[in-house]
Amino acid sequence: MVNATYYRAGGPIYMSTAGETPLTRNDVDSTYTTELAAVTGGMVVSVEHRFYGQSNPLPDLSGNSLKYLTVDNVLEDFASVVRAIKSNATATNSMAIGLSISVAPESPVIFVGGSYPGAVAAWMRAKYPDLVAGAWSSSAAVYGRLENYQFDQGFGRHLKTVMAAGGSGSECAECFAQAVADLDQILLSGDAARIAAVQERLGIPLLGTSDLANLLTVLATIGALQPVTTVSDPVYSTVCVYFKKGLNQTTDTKGSGYSACLNSYIAMINGLVAQSGLTPPMLVALGNSSLAVDNTALNQPQRVWYYQMCTWFGMWQVAPPLMSNSNGSGLVGYRSQLLDLDYFQSSCPKKFGAQAKDPADVDSFNAKWLEILRNTSNMFYTSGSLDPWRDSTVDTSWGNFVDPPGASMVLTIDGATHVQDLQPSRSTDLPSVKQARMLGKRLVKQWIRQARRDSRHRYNC
Repeated sequence: MVNATYYRAGGPIYMSTAGETPLTRNDVDSTYTTELAAVTGGMVVSVEHRFYGQSNPLPDLSGNSLKYLTVDNVLEDFASVVRAIKSNATATNSMAIGLSISVAPESPVIFVGGSYPGAVAAWMRAKYPDLVAGAWSSSAAVYGRLENYQFDQGFGRHLKTVMAAGGSGSECAECFAQAVADLDQILLSGDAARIAAVQERLGIPLLGTSDLANLLTVLATIGALQPVTTVSDPVYSTVCVYFKKGLNQTTDTKGSGYSACLNSYIAMINGLVAQSGLTPPMLVALGNSSLAVDNTALNQPQRVWYYQMCTWFGMWQVAPPLMSNSNGSGLVGYRSQLLDLDYFQSSCPKKFGAQAKDPADVDSFNAKWLEILRNTSNMFYTSGSLDPWRDSTVDTSWGNFVDPPGASMVLTIDGATHVQDLQPSRSTDLPSVKQARMLGKRLVKQWIRQARRDSRHRYNC
């Protein structure tokens, strides 16, 4: 998909991908990349990722088909598009990517992406430096983790910054964690009547206890990925607003025998379900990790992403390990202990066969795909200080990146969450987000100038 509205001859080509979602016009029309194109005379080209949306090289999503879903194949797909664009063959471009104008071979390519597409952007610059002049990689979880309990610790850091209504800044986090522990006592009790009663109060369709716990966590953490602005914080409006009196309230006003924190948690889930508009079948699909294990039909983005987690980098969002430090305290749990590695991993061979029987080899994955980034220049890595994915980004997962090579920068955006810097500019954007964009724009212009100098040198030789 192409937006050439602002393109001037020889201008930069901003490449992107929708990653683990189908491609839409918003991917080229409504991002900060579009704004970059406007000020630099550039073109935005977004390429759909193999096995997502309409980009299906094979007729189904069986394990036998998905074995062709590898990082190398994905990157080569995008590299092939870059070569086609820069072939300067208008007919070929029009047929292959819907581009009906000629592009100069010397037009520099900047790959831009956030979250998983941010990792793709970084890998493209690292693997194809002759094709990609630079990469803006926002909130990119490039460090694979089999058990990613760090996600919830990041969520907890955000909770601690939000003041519960009528309470202190840490009270929301403490009460949330207490509610999860109280709910676990019920779910792990084996008492069918107690479990049914709390599930009825939660307003959730009939699910097994582990699937119920998974659904609750998915709902509770949705706000943590939404942008914080100068006027709102979605973690407050979707979570902490419900913990109005927190740990100081111990009486059970519902007559259920539940703690005040658990009652607040139930009210939060009720509110989230009502706001989401999700139907009962949609809620079941959201929570059930083993749903439709035999369905290999196309157009199932959740199935494809599950395959990548099974075979690439793990990233299973599990409860923290039950451990204590010397002070007798351990990591705080913000999700049920039912959500362990086995809960997620056990579905892998059921969905994809023997090739997904063993957990993803994240050590080998990191040895290849994290190491490739070590000495790569012309990179702009950003992550929000409140992003729950931050512990798996370049920002914190590899100390050697604090002083990256070449025209590169690693930036923590204070108070921001997930991929805020690449969203369209708004008047309510945090000052830190505006500053990140300004720095990124400056780097991108530097990469463009450098690429043009290098291009002139090649053509003059």
